[in-house]
Amino acid sequence: MTDDLRTLTARFPRAGRLDQILLRPARREPVRSVPDAVVLAGRGLDGDRSALRSAAAGKRHVTLVQAEHLPAVAALLGLAAVDPAVLRRNLVVSGLNLLAAKALFLDRPLVLVLGNDVLLEVTGPCEPCSRMEEAFGPGGYNALRGHGGVTARVLAGGVVRVGDPVTVRHSRDAGR
Repeated sequence: MTDDLRTLTARFPRAGRLDQILLRPARREPVRSVPDAVVLAGRGLDGDRSALRSAAAGKRHVTLVQAEHLPAVAALLGLAAVDPAVLRRNLVVSGLNLLAAKALFLDRPLVLVLGNDVLLEVTGPCEPCSRMEEAFGPGGYNALRGHGGVTARVLAGGVVRVGDPVTVRHSRDAGR
């Protein structure tokens, strides 16, 4: 029997890994790479400017970028590599397709589980900003389109550490 699309969209081949945690203390200030961070429910990462906003119906508490997209962006820019800090995303994840972690069906919500406690709901793509032209020169914005990562809402907080597993589950199963 063939699985239906609802089943297939919730199945991932393996867990991913949290490769890097980046905090943006203020607008235009340098990004700081840290080994661990406290994730605040409804807000974002403690020490990141997004968590300073008042609590949040917002969709952009945390931003994530796919580590596997970085070489593609570098190739489009004609560079040997791209430092994820230049992209100003909070979390770099490898081994898991972040775009597929956004639920396609309202009755089958998915959550990202980071480590043991942190639950994120992917809310959409994280489009590049005009600063990518400053960072990479003409065409930097378009080189990043489609590779800019995702935005997420923090459903449950906790501590995340570089090296933590990142998995996707149905929201009703997230505590398992």
